[in-house]
Amino acid sequence: MLHDSNVLGHERPLVIRISFTSCVLGTVCLPLLGLITCVFISSAFHFEDSTGTHCQVPNYLPSISASISLSPECYIWRFCIGLHSAPRFLVAFTYFKFYKTRFNSKSPESSLSCLNLAFSISENLGLLLLTYVSSSETYFVHKEGFVLFIISSLIYMLITCHLWKAIKKYSLSSGDAKSHHWKVRFLILNVTFCAFAGFFYWKHNMYCESGSYTFFALFEYLVVFSNMAFHLTAVWDFKSQEVMIISSSEDKDF
Repeated sequence: MLHDSNVLGHERPLVIRISFTSCVLGTVCLPLLGLITCVFISSAFHFEDSTGTHCQVPNYLPSISASISLSPECYIWRFCIGLHSAPRFLVAFTYFKFYKTRFNSKSPESSLSCLNLAFSISENLGLLLLTYVSSSETYFVHKEGFVLFIISSLIYMLITCHLWKAIKKYSLSSGDAKSHHWKVRFLILNVTFCAFAGFFYWKHNMYCESGSYTFFALFEYLVVFSNMAFHLTAVWDFKSQEVMIISSSEDKDF
């Protein structure tokens, strides 16, 4: 005799399956679309406010900090970063679990995977800090959040490239070699863009030359884009994996 599970008080669990690829794409696309939207709105509607600096010289692009500090740009950016932060932590712990299965617990890479997780979390926390404390509100806190994000992301990418070099060495998969190949290239691009952004920022503050801050803003965008591209390589690393969301209610006796 068959019985309806709902009648007996036992509800079937709700299972939602999401491909890890979709999760990664969503995690990367949210801040990407948010940044492009904020820069566009700032350039189109708040050009003077978003491009003005203490040097009072012509500038043609808003910096990221300026474009996410105005309204409604700040709310768009905060929405995108807030929504993407939970999947970002999920990806970080997924990588940590993945490395633990690849490396012996006594190997140096096993210890590095723990450090990698710490810097991945630190990078995300730095991004949240610079997002929710704008430069127009508390500049010092916003600046520290930005520094935390940049330093953590660079160290995270360096450690990740080392770990994938070790994985590639003993792997027969062409996908692992491809992932390491592009991770290294995006790291090199990121470091290069950071150096150029730092140079033009220094040049602007030192000499107040017209156009220096515009180049700083441009390379700042490229720093963020190369960082996003690096994180996007997770699509190759977990292309066959799924994220499962299971919801079930406990049995109740009446």
